[in-house]
Amino acid sequence: MKTAFEVAKVRGEISRLEKEVTNPHLWEDKNRAKGIIKKLNSLKERIEPFARLNSKFNELKELFELAKEDEKDALAEIEHDINSLNQDLERLEIEKLFSKKFDKDNAILSIHPGAGGVEAADWAGMLLRMYLRFCEEKGFQTEIVDMLPGEEAGIKSATLIIKGPYAYGYLNGESGVHRLVRISPFDAGKRRHTSFASISIIPEIEDKEFELKREDLHIDTFRASGPGGQHVNVTDSAVRITHLPTKITVQCQSDRSQIRNKENALKVLKARVFQFYQKKRKGEIEKVVGEKKEIGWGSQIRSYVFHPYTKIRDHRTGVEIGDGQRVLDGFLEPFIDAYLRKQMAEKSDF
Repeated sequence: MKTAFEVAKVRGEISRLEKEVTNPHLWEDKNRAKGIIKKLNSLKERIEPFARLNSKFNELKELFELAKEDEKDALAEIEHDINSLNQDLERLEIEKLFSKKFDKDNAILSIHPGAGGVEAADWAGMLLRMYLRFCEEKGFQTEIVDMLPGEEAGIKSATLIIKGPYAYGYLNGESGVHRLVRISPFDAGKRRHTSFASISIIPEIEDKEFELKREDLHIDTFRASGPGGQHVNVTDSAVRITHLPTKITVQCQSDRSQIRNKENALKVLKARVFQFYQKKRKGEIEKVVGEKKEIGWGSQIRSYVFHPYTKIRDHRTGVEIGDGQRVLDGFLEPFIDAYLRKQMAEKSDF
């Protein structure tokens, strides 16, 4: 890890910048001074995880050397701490794979069921729960900015903002079509059904990265509603914003406050429009958010099979897990880890 973090090189650069900071003439050029301090803080932040784990490792070495062979309690405690250190090291190793521009940023996750009515809507709802559980385990904050419930079960669509360090880095590989095979709980004949749902993950874009022009936006307000047409409130709190040049539309009705709904809708719209232009610039317009690719056979990234056997398989990496319920409860680390390592090898751009 010392090699991976380039500790000697980074510490040398930190030492050089700290000397510059003590220069009494530094603030004569405020922009340069701010740049130096920002870079210094960034470098310190870069090696802080290594320094923290290295300190813990050295403490455990000392404790182990002091412990006598017959002090079983002390050795058991050290063994527990070593296991904890290994887990921290594995997490740090994964985070070292986050090398792309937006990996540290928050993520915007959208779910859309494929064809299939209640079956697909229920599957989309199961995926929403799965990602909410995963985020809870990771310590990410989640905010559902828009959700349209299904008529009988599940959801017709949902969009949520996921906040936390490396949220986009962890989740961006989940974009794609997810396939479910099970005995349908909605089929009186207990027949096997196949359902599809599409997951889209894009990074939340900071203001400095991209700005939406006011004249390019058409904003509608309307009354938020829930299942059965019952009104969530009696004011026009729901917001729909269309970006006229791209025709991309986002709506938000999760909050009772129109102002809050507008803020969230703008966040999602900005991210989707930014990605649209990024893909267009790279000549990949067919891959933008809202693509027309069929949500079905031949395009799935992962299969969740619960009949006639139980197996969750990622078609990109070959990773398989037999405990399907555990995966639906948010255990996605093996899939994410394998995908990150595969991406690292392929050095993809976005």
